[in-house]
Amino acid sequence: QVQLVESGGGLVQAGGSLRLSCAASGHTFSNYALGWFRQAPGKEREFAAAISRDGRTTVYADSVKGRFTASRDNAKNTVYLQMNSLKPEDTAVYYCAAAAGPITIEAMSYNDWGQGTQVTVSS
Repeated sequence: QVQLVESGGGLVQAGGSLRLSCAASGHTFSNYALGWFRQAPGKEREFAAAISRDGRTTVYADSVKGRFTASRDNAKNTVYLQMNSLKPEDTAVYYCAAAAGPITIEAMSYNDWGQGTQVTVSS
């Protein structure tokens, strides 16, 4: 099991940037693909971004492609989500999650989840 703790959320104006961090502890971090998901009020959780175990491959939802960048530092057991050109529709609780295996966009493949961090984008 991997314990995950997100940080870096907050309130930002539209067009601004935030960088989320997710610190992991427990099993070997580099054995896990990491994903970022988000859930807006009244909506279902949705996939945002994912990064492979070695950090060489990333996948993004169409809604964030070109604006968000996932990265990881396996030496620090941390994954990041750089969010630029933020829009009000990006407002959500953002969760990081770990999957023991290859990169995936499927939430069901992620066994370990953080508690989430709130991102609010004002217009």
